[in-house]
Amino acid sequence: MIEKQIHLLDFTLASLLRRKGRNAALILVYTLVVFLLASVTFFTQALKQEAARVLRGAPELIVQRLMAGRQELVPASYAEALRGILGVHSVRGRLWGYYFDPVFGANYTLMVPEQASFPAGTVVVGPGLTRSSLASLGNLLPFRTHRGTLNTLEIGEILPKESELVAADLVLVTAEDFRAIFGMPEGYFTDLVLGVRNPNEVLTVAKKVLERLPDTRPVVRDEILRTYESVFNWRSGVLLFVLLGSVLAFAILAWDKASGLSEAERREIAILKAVGWETGDVIVMKSWEGMVVSLSSFVLGLVLAYVHVFFGSSALLAPVLKGWSVLYPEFRLAPLVDPYQVATLFFLCVVPYTVATVVPVWRAATVDPDSVMRS
Repeated sequence: MIEKQIHLLDFTLASLLRRKGRNAALILVYTLVVFLLASVTFFTQALKQEAARVLRGAPELIVQRLMAGRQELVPASYAEALRGILGVHSVRGRLWGYYFDPVFGANYTLMVPEQASFPAGTVVVGPGLTRSSLASLGNLLPFRTHRGTLNTLEIGEILPKESELVAADLVLVTAEDFRAIFGMPEGYFTDLVLGVRNPNEVLTVAKKVLERLPDTRPVVRDEILRTYESVFNWRSGVLLFVLLGSVLAFAILAWDKASGLSEAERREIAILKAVGWETGDVIVMKSWEGMVVSLSSFVLGLVLAYVHVFFGSSALLAPVLKGWSVLYPEFRLAPLVDPYQVATLFFLCVVPYTVATVVPVWRAATVDPDSVMRS
């Protein structure tokens, strides 16, 4: 039995080598399709995991004030009204906003940290800002205030490179400098952050917030994560739709190659039948040919996609799935491969092609060898 399997394998490899040019072209196109599909899949899943990891440190519940459907400043009295809600252990007002730099065409995120360890007139900036503006430690950053005057702040610290995913465009300032730049009056905040004792009661607390303050909008951390996932799913879906034409073209090519045997292949099958091969042996040999082509293309496509996404910074896909920004962070995604997604790609790419090779081979193997060789 083992000798028979070795004999079949030798014939399979010999058959592949006789048509090496056509098989090489098919493997090349096959690999490219698997590479594109796997890259989109790997990159989307890795971004979701990265977003989930980053949002673990986000506030459990954020309260925003709305007016005419738009976010408004929250008075300090709202914080006092929420402190009495059962299950809430802390209420803190946050100061943050966006500042557009017309010189570099970039948006900065200005934020006041909970505990500022630097004096007024000094800022802490993210690594993306220093990279785009060529600023360094000790340089001065000019900010145009709401009155049109310039408020120049000194860079006292640069955040570490490891924080770039969340702090590329971040500028930490003191509350005094923040209010001076944006003209925000004392006693008002951008939003409120609530600490909830029991994570399972976050939704209950959110309902109580709406009961006490109907003009507010509670934002739960899980809702932010679902929003990110929806955005990544939508963008990956758009990209896959763009690639649909290439996938369909390959499907037609693969089906034509698998389902339509050439005259040389028919003669080869007839000769094998004439020298004593069973129909099952011929089907097994041709199935192995399809599996060699599809599996080698699949594995090669997966490896290239893995290298492209996790070691090549997804150069082909990043602008589409990440989005565009002047101060977009530079970071490397943590390697992550979902076995379920690999299995799905396998059944979509390998199984149909391998199965498509069986039917035409079976038909050719059941025809009288003498009639095939005479034709």
